[in-house]
Amino acid sequence: MPLRIEPCSPVLVKDPPYGPQWVHEIKWDGYRVHVHAENGHVRILTKGGHDWVKRFPSIADAVKLLGRRSMVIDGEAVVLDSQGRSDFGLLQQALGGKGGTRNAGAAQLVAFDLLYLDGHDLRRLPLSERRPLLETLVNDRSGAILISEWLGVDGAALYAAACQHGLEGIVSKRLSAPYRADKSRDWVKVKCVKRANFLIVGFERSTALPSHVSRLILAARRGGQLVYVGSVGTGWTDKESFALRELLELIATTTSRKGMVSVEPRFIARVEFRAWTEDAKLRHPSFKGIAAVEDEPDVYEIPDTRARTTKP
Repeated sequence: MPLRIEPCSPVLVKDPPYGPQWVHEIKWDGYRVHVHAENGHVRILTKGGHDWVKRFPSIADAVKLLGRRSMVIDGEAVVLDSQGRSDFGLLQQALGGKGGTRNAGAAQLVAFDLLYLDGHDLRRLPLSERRPLLETLVNDRSGAILISEWLGVDGAALYAAACQHGLEGIVSKRLSAPYRADKSRDWVKVKCVKRANFLIVGFERSTALPSHVSRLILAARRGGQLVYVGSVGTGWTDKESFALRELLELIATTTSRKGMVSVEPRFIARVEFRAWTEDAKLRHPSFKGIAAVEDEPDVYEIPDTRARTTKP
């Protein structure tokens, strides 16, 4: 039985593939894990190779209910919200936040592949043969293990529905493909990306490159007030970072003890992001450009139920 298997990582593409040789699943928003079980001993390995079995006790207990069999299951550790959607923010809260040490008792395993079973390495088999073995093994024996459903052959329709319901995106897999470690075009993903304009209300100077910015502080509008929505620190080149610093220094107002420089809200940042967190902050934002407010007055307006008003 292999001690560790490098996960197959889907390649990001613009559009889902089409044809009967592909199957499509929802893209789950959690921690990718490989669950190893042998003689009643369970390991839950993260992509970095760390054993998080103590942090996911509900998953470990559910795997033990499958019997004293040797297996390696590929899947995603998730926490579901009240609508049955995986929520990375809830998972992080359950684990104690970034760098936390708590265990996520509410976590479930969404299983989508079976790589090893009772002395047999299954990675050379096509997905179309591995999948029935996974379904037979799990067989709805525990609520802490779910199987990621195959949702038809129309990837474009599924992708549209996923985005409409606020999901992260979809993953498409080639039925005839064996399991290949690392990046493989046998698995592709399409993300539901959002884009909006937010006011730049501050920035932090880079400590590594003093003439650059490390992140922009962003706000949206709610009525006549500004609402802090987080910050963005990726998406620009070194040249753009230098230009941002020069521009924003000209409209700087105050500097806090933590080094954040407040600026007059005269510019907007075009930002791509994946979703909103529970506390109304941007998730995975990426900078896509800057414009003067008079040239781009369409600033994101937050509904009253979305966030509380805070001082940026």
